Formats: sequence, structure tokens, C-alpha cells
Amino acid sequence: MRYFAEIAYLGTNYHGWQVQPNAETAQGHLDYVLSKLLGKEINTIGSGRTDTGVHCSQQYAQFDYDGDLSGKNFLHRVNSFLSHDIAVNSLWQVDEEAHARFDATKRSYRYDIVLGKSPFKQGLVWQYFRHPDFDKLQEAAKVLLEFEDFTAFSKKHADVHTHICDIMQSYWTKEGDTLSFHIQANRFLRGMIRIIVGNMMEVGMGRMTTDYMRETLATKSRERAAKFLAPAQGLFLSEVLYPEEIFLKQIID
Repeated sequence: MRYFAEIAYLGTNYHGWQVQPNAETAQGHLDYVLSKLLGKEINTIGSGRTDTGVHCSQQYAQFDYDGDLSGKNFLHRVNSFLSHDIAVNSLWQVDEEAHARFDATKRSYRYDIVLGKSPFKQGLVWQYFRHPDFDKLQEAAKVLLEFEDFTAFSKKHADVHTHICDIMQSYWTKEGDTLSFHIQANRFLRGMIRIIVGNMMEVGMGRMTTDYMRETLATKSRERAAKFLAPAQGLFLSEVLYPEEIFLKQIID
């Protein structure tokens, strides 16, 4: 049987999602706990990757297990063994051909910025001590909807075959002293959102124009864009969407 685990994690103590040699990762910790509880080696496949320090409020990880996990208190047991900064929020039996990465139709990220010092949000936001022009930020967000090729807004040496991304939503919200950037697409490139946010903040501070952003995207120049990189701690993978029909049943303890 194939299962999807819906998970959330605080990325502060992890070198990203994906398993790496000699590094603590969210996937590595989850795989270890699942393997111990199920009595066999489990190697999950995630719906996407996150970089070092990036957080996640919704990620899906698939794994195969020849047995029905219903009514076995499995969700409670998993969360009891997982570190305090990782949680499995739900567990689903899915279609045998379902794939956590390739079947995802939309992915959403949020980037949070606090305008000032916020000791209680340390590690969860970018603490920014100046006040960008909110209207300019919104204008910069709309520029992204004009393009499909985001080579300029990706890190070099990314293991991808294409830099084409279908951006469906791109906008800012403001609540009190917190600015949040919201973006949804079918896929994202390595470092893409942090580079986007860094460039938009330059626009918001009047140090860059939206026309410069357009030129950078059109020329596919990483050198122009990548020097403006927002820190990891404000970024959250916030939602991953799939066709409803792949979910067969929710596993209830």
C-alpha cells in the first residue's frame, strides 16, 4: 500500500528537507522514525525540497508499506518519536500509482517580514529595520506573472531540465508590522523565492525599478538577480495540492 504523510516542520535545526550525508535533515529524521516503527527500511519521497533553515507548514511524503495502518494508533506513535520540531498532521492511503512529487499540481510558499525587532519571532521572520513602499512591492509581485522562464531567479548548478514555472498567484499582504509575500506555482527552482523576495525588497526601498526586474528576467542574468538573496528563516512551504481522486482514505487512529 502507498501512503502520504502530511507533515510540518521548523527548519531552523535542519539542513533542508532532503537526505544528505553527514547532515541532519527533516526527511532523514522522518525516515529513521518510520523505519523503526514499521520494522523495515523506509525511504520517503517528498512533494518538494526546502533549503537549510526554511520552514514548512505543509509537505507530503510518500512511503510504501504492505499493511493497513488504520486503528493502530500509528499517527500518535510517529509523533511521539519524532523530534519536537517535526509533526505528522495526517496520514492517507493513496492510489498505488500516486507520486508525492510528480502528482502535485500546485505549491504555495509564504515569506514573512517583520518591520523592526521581534524577539518572539526570532528565526521565523526576516527582521527588517526599514520600511519599504508597499505599493511598489505589490507592483513588483505582479511583474512575476508576466514571465515563465525564471533562470535569472534561480541558483546556479540546479539539477533541473527546465526553468519554466507557471506562476498562478503573486501578491503581498500587510498586517500590523508584518509583511507577507504569497506565491503559488506548479513548481519552483532552487533558491527562487528567496531571490525573488530579495529583488522585490530592493524595488520597495527604491533601489531598483520594476523595469530592471523585467530586464533581468528577460536576459536570464543570474548575476544581476542572485546578489539580492533574502535570508532563509522567513520562508515557509505553506501548501501542496493534488487531484482529490488520488486520496483513497484518511488513516484514523
